[in-house]
Amino acid sequence: MSASPALRKLLFVCSQNKWRSLTAERLFDDHPHYEARSAGTEPGARVRVTAGHLGWADIIFVMERRHADRLREKFADALGSTRVVVLRIPDKYKFGDSQLVALLRQKLQEHLLLP
Repeated sequence: MSASPALRKLLFVCSQNKWRSLTAERLFDDHPHYEARSAGTEPGARVRVTAGHLGWADIIFVMERRHADRLREKFADALGSTRVVVLRIPDKYKFGDSQLVALLRQKLQEHLLLP
């Protein structure tokens, strides 16, 4: 019996971890190849990003360049050589918005294998 391949670990980051990054995380619920988590950069975030999140992730997706800048500023050591991808998704969508889901799928398909 062969061992199943390890899941690739994805971290999605936005400001508050309430709409964009949480919607992105939910896209990967029960996905056979990826495990996803999400966090926010701001003090009032639902789940605030930590060095532990960054160390866990194989790849990090941020919604805006300022999120990447904040991660590099606060967690340079924890980031190491982990790839950070800026998706350029503005903060104008609510959680689960169909337009947000479509935009996430479009932007992620060049980086990940999506169904």
